[in-house]
Amino acid sequence: MKFATVAKSMALGFALLFTASAFAGTRASLQLISPATVNGTQLKAGDYKIEWEGNGPNVEVSILRGKNVVAKVPAHLVELGAPAAYSAAVVKKNGDGTSTLSGVRFEGKKFSLEIGDSGDGMQAGSSK
Repeated sequence: MKFATVAKSMALGFALLFTASAFAGTRASLQLISPATVNGTQLKAGDYKIEWEGNGPNVEVSILRGKNVVAKVPAHLVELGAPAAYSAAVVKKNGDGTSTLSGVRFEGKKFSLEIGDSGDGMQAGSSK
């Protein structure tokens, strides 16, 4: 009986370890096919790198163009039910025709980044 309890505890520990390691990746690529605003900063269409600090759910995201940080924004790591089929910038279309970066998905990963207030009206913006 004790062995079953120990085995369950170990299995739970390994599950938590693997979940934490899934969130440990702190660097990724981001491609915008059209301009988007993030935390008040206008990002031009193009390729960026993103880095985040923390294991979640709350993290600090830095968006880099080359070696320069062009924006910093708080974000939430969100666990997905299944790995994302492709990498994508998720943008929200605003009433004035502009776009706001509201999230990032990562191909093959079971987590995404939710940036700012992205609860409504998300649309896939670009994929790479």
